[in-house]
Amino acid sequence: MFQYDFMQHAFIAGTLIAMMCGVIGVFIIARSLSFIAHTLSHIGFAGAAFSAYAGIDPLLGLLLFTIAGAVGVGQLGVRMYRRDASISVILSLALGLGILFLSLGNIQGNYSRTLLFGSVVGIDMQDIWQIVLITVFVLVVLAVGYRWLKFDSFDQVGAQSAGLPIRLISIGFLLLMAAATSVTVQIVGALLVFALMTVPAAAARFYTQSIFGMILISTLIAVLSVWFGLIAGYYTNAPISFFIVFFNAISYFFGMFFHRVRERRRVLAP
Repeated sequence: MFQYDFMQHAFIAGTLIAMMCGVIGVFIIARSLSFIAHTLSHIGFAGAAFSAYAGIDPLLGLLLFTIAGAVGVGQLGVRMYRRDASISVILSLALGLGILFLSLGNIQGNYSRTLLFGSVVGIDMQDIWQIVLITVFVLVVLAVGYRWLKFDSFDQVGAQSAGLPIRLISIGFLLLMAAATSVTVQIVGALLVFALMTVPAAAARFYTQSIFGMILISTLIAVLSVWFGLIAGYYTNAPISFFIVFFNAISYFFGMFFHRVRERRRVLAP
């Protein structure tokens, strides 16, 4: 398996993306932004379709559209009662634009399926370097702003009372989500990218109450799911995305079972 360059590239790229998603996913779950992650993945679909239509680098189109979408969500959804409506409008618009660009560009069905479900065959060293740069950027920014982001994510009222720039933190985090989405789409596709960004973190909450512990467990689940998906996909010739999501789902439901057993023992303990 590892004698093929495309599998080596896939493991490197997939591991980097999984590490990034595992870390940022903890804060996505804490800030209740799962729906926004889902929306950004569809915006990424529109960006990739536009790249194919315009003949530009796919990552450039992904970044342009997801960043614009993140800023739009941040501006339109400042008030909670407007957030769901604004996100729904942006999601619908992104899907419409994606279909439009696919139609105008006369893009083949194989490429459309790649946009939706991802592909590892076409990953080359240029893609890996792009993924390295964005992954390092996202993780460094998260590390630098960790205290502010943790405070705002898990105690927003306290953070606001402490005078933290809540609006700046919110929009800045949305931009990091946009960057993470841009590179993740290339592995798991636009339809399933939000699963890799949210399910490992959601599962991690069942195993520990420590924020740092959640980050470690979420990252571990994300990385193992990508490795499992790549290996299973290689030997079965089935979609890698399915195996990635399957592993994450099993981790989540096992974590739920583990949490319930632990809570029951705690209640029954003398």
